[in-house]
Amino acid sequence: MRRLLTLSGLLFLSSSAQAVEIVSPSKVDSVTVFLSGAEVTRTAKVKLDKGEHTIVFADVPAGAVPGSIRVEGKATGKLEIGSVDTKRTFLNRTESQASDAERKKVEDELDFLRDQKSALESQVQASETQKTLIGNLAQLPMRPAPSGNQSSQSEDWPRILALIAQATTDASRGEVDAKIKLRELEHKIEDAENKLTNLTPPKKEQTEVKVYVEAQTPLEADLIVRYQVATAGWTPLYDARLQTGSKTTPPKLELARRASITQRTTENWDNVTLQLSTARPSAGAAAPELTTQIVDFEPELKPVPMAAPQARMRQMEKSKAENKEDRSDSDALSAGVAAAPPVPEPVAIEEVPAAVTQAPFEATFAVAGKVSISGSGEAKRVVLLTDLLEPQLAVRTVPKLDAKAYLYAKLLLAKGTPLLPGQVYLFRDGTFVGTGNVPLLSPGTEHDLGFGIDDQVKVRHAIMEEKRGETGLISSSHTDSHNFRVTIKNLHERAVPVTVLDQLPVSQNQDIKVEYVGKAQPTKTNIEDKRGVMSFETKLEPDEEKVLDYGYRITWPGTKSIIFGSR
Repeated sequence: MRRLLTLSGLLFLSSSAQAVEIVSPSKVDSVTVFLSGAEVTRTAKVKLDKGEHTIVFADVPAGAVPGSIRVEGKATGKLEIGSVDTKRTFLNRTESQASDAERKKVEDELDFLRDQKSALESQVQASETQKTLIGNLAQLPMRPAPSGNQSSQSEDWPRILALIAQATTDASRGEVDAKIKLRELEHKIEDAENKLTNLTPPKKEQTEVKVYVEAQTPLEADLIVRYQVATAGWTPLYDARLQTGSKTTPPKLELARRASITQRTTENWDNVTLQLSTARPSAGAAAPELTTQIVDFEPELKPVPMAAPQARMRQMEKSKAENKEDRSDSDALSAGVAAAPPVPEPVAIEEVPAAVTQAPFEATFAVAGKVSISGSGEAKRVVLLTDLLEPQLAVRTVPKLDAKAYLYAKLLLAKGTPLLPGQVYLFRDGTFVGTGNVPLLSPGTEHDLGFGIDDQVKVRHAIMEEKRGETGLISSSHTDSHNFRVTIKNLHERAVPVTVLDQLPVSQNQDIKVEYVGKAQPTKTNIEDKRGVMSFETKLEPDEEKVLDYGYRITWPGTKSIIFGSR
C-alpha cells in the first residue's frame, strides 16, 4: 500500500510539472457598446507544446463582470479548454516599476528642459542689458566736454563708434538666437507636459483570467477573451440640416445620426473595431410581477376616555419623573451630542422599469474604420449614418401666447433602423437655429420638428370683445363673452399649410356652460387628448391673407363666482 501511494504521488507531481503556466499579453480588438454597458473582445496569440498548459491573461480590467468572461478561439491542432478561472489581483511589482520608471523619465526630461529655458531667459535678459549699456556709450560723443579737459580731443571716436556698432550687432544676434532656441524649447516643454498628463498612472487592481488547456500536438492558437463592463455606454445625437428650397425647388432634410460614447474602464480602446447596439443587456429580461392590491375603509379614530383626577395626578408625577431621568441622562452625555432619531420602519425595495423598454426593436451600428476611446470618461463622437428625407413644410402658430409663426418639417422615416430619443441640433439653410429633442420613432412614424420662427408668415392677434353681464329676471345668471380675430398672411413664393392653435375653457361643473361662438370652425378639437385645445388648419397661397373670427361664451348661476385655472 505504501508503494502504491508513493507511485500515485509521483504521477500527480509529473502531471503538475507538465502544466506549464504561460502569461500571454492580449490587446483589445473590438468593442460592442450598448446604451448601458459594453462587451469587449481581446485577442492573443500563443504557441503551445504538447501537453497541459495554463494560459494567464493578466491585462483584463478590474471592472470586467466575472460571470460574463468567455474564452474561445482557433488553433492549428486539437486544443481542449478544461476550465476558466478568474480572480481579482494587483499588478506585479515589475509592471508597477516599469510604469513608474516611464513617468520618472518624462519628469526628468521636463526638469532638464525647464533648466535650459531658465538659462536661455537669462541669456536674453543679458543681451538686452548689454544693448542698453552700448546705447549709453553711443551717447558719449554728444555730451559737452568738461571745461579745461583736453583729453576728449585725443579720443578716436570713429573707431569707438565702429566698435559700438559691432558690439550692438553681436548683442542683437545673440538675443535673436536665444529667443529662437527659447521658442523651440517651449514647444518641447509643452509636448512633455502633455505626455505626462496623458500618461495614466499604473492600474492597482485587475482581473486575472487563467485558462486550463490541453494540446494534443504542438500548435499555435488564436484565443479570444470576451467580457462585459458596466462603466460604458453611448447616447444618440442628431444633426438636422433643412434646406427650405424655393418655388421650383422642393425642400430637403439631411438627418445625420451621431453617437456620443464614454467609458471609464481604466483601459484605453486603441484602434478597435467599434459597434453600437441599441440592446440593453443590463436591463431586466422579464416583466415585473404584480402583487395583490387591496382596498379597505380607513380605520376610525376612537375617543380616548379621560383619566380620573387621581389617575391624572399619578400620570403627571410619572411623566415628571421620566423627564427628570431623561434630563439627568442627557447631562451625562457630552455637550453637542443629540439623541439618536428613531429608526424608520423598513420599506420594501421596488425596481423602477426602464422608460424605453417598450421599443420593439434592436439595431447595431458598425462604425467605419478604427476608433480610439480613452478610458478616462472623455466623450468620443462618431457618425453612424445619414438619412436624406423630403419633408413636408408647414407653419404653426399659437397667437394667444406668441404672435409669431414657427416653421415645422414633417419627418417620415422609411424602413430601416429607428430613431432613439436624443438631442437634435437644428440648422435651417446653413444657419444654426437651436436645439430640440427627438422622441422614440419607429420606421413609418411621422414627427414634426420645429426649425424656428418663419418671418415670411405674418400673424396678428386681436381681442375683439370682452364682456360680462347678467341675464334672466327670476333666476339670474352671469355671462362672460370673449371674441378674438387672428389674421395670417403668407409672404412666401409658394403655398404654405398653416395651423393655428388655441383653447377653450373646460367646465368642471355641470352648472357652468361653455359655448363656442364665431364664424371660423375648428378643424380638430381635444388635440393630443388635451381637453379644450383646438386647431384651425388651412393652406395659404402666396400673398394670401386669411382672417379667423372665433370666441366663447360662459354662463353660470348668478349666486356663484367662477375662477380660471390650468391643469
